[in-house]
Amino acid sequence: MADFLSRGLPPHRKLSRLTAADVEGYVQIKSKENKRQSLQHVVAQLRAFLRYCGDHGESPAGLNIIDTPRIYRGELPPRALDWAVVRKLLASIRCRNLRDWRDHAILHLMAYYGLRPSEVAALRVDSIDWQAGTLKVEQRKTRSTLVLPLARPTLRLLRRYLQSGRPDCDLPALFLRIRSPIKALTHYGVIDAFKYRATKSGLPLDAASSYSLRHAFAMRLLRRGVGIKAIGDLLGHRSLEATCVYLRVDIDMLRTVALPVPRPCCRPGRRS
Repeated sequence: MADFLSRGLPPHRKLSRLTAADVEGYVQIKSKENKRQSLQHVVAQLRAFLRYCGDHGESPAGLNIIDTPRIYRGELPPRALDWAVVRKLLASIRCRNLRDWRDHAILHLMAYYGLRPSEVAALRVDSIDWQAGTLKVEQRKTRSTLVLPLARPTLRLLRRYLQSGRPDCDLPALFLRIRSPIKALTHYGVIDAFKYRATKSGLPLDAASSYSLRHAFAMRLLRRGVGIKAIGDLLGHRSLEATCVYLRVDIDMLRTVALPVPRPCCRPGRRS
């Protein structure tokens, strides 16, 4: 909570003299910097911090009672990138060094197979079955293992990455940090890889996130006629409701199932 102590606590004011107005002022500052979804996490962390301080006499008790912003289910559709933009993003990576090869393989797996950053980070070298041409993915949300068939271009890309883009070491993780100390890449590292490539590409991706590739994958399957249940299984959704949000994004498809508006029936001799 270093940010709260630096911006929420007035200068030269001790934590023991913290007031509800100080807390409210900090929440207002963060509300201008974060959307409601992110602000929920900020408020939750602030509550826990103030509860701990109040219980241990470091600050006045009761300051942890803060209203959290309301979020309604399905209020925001997923932000899916257009597939043409996804291809341009991947094409912008020239694959000239270790980082290029690694990031290209990471973004390829998220775009073409819908993997989450945490699932990419959890991949191991032995997750790839070269003979069968499959990839074993541990889906942590559903606590299940998904075996994905890999296309030949993907197998070639992963093989080239292992030959030219992965540091030579005995670590089991598939994707590693490039800089020392060499260790497994975390899901935060996967997210940072997307941000770095999005910025470097020069494409209009300011509002996009790493999950935009996953959403683009889902929309691509939907427009190809793949069933919602199959898409949900590939994405590792717990319920069909989580997958159905993509139906709201495909406006063109929804237009095809819309019923015509009936016209009013006017009898002869009567004025409408």
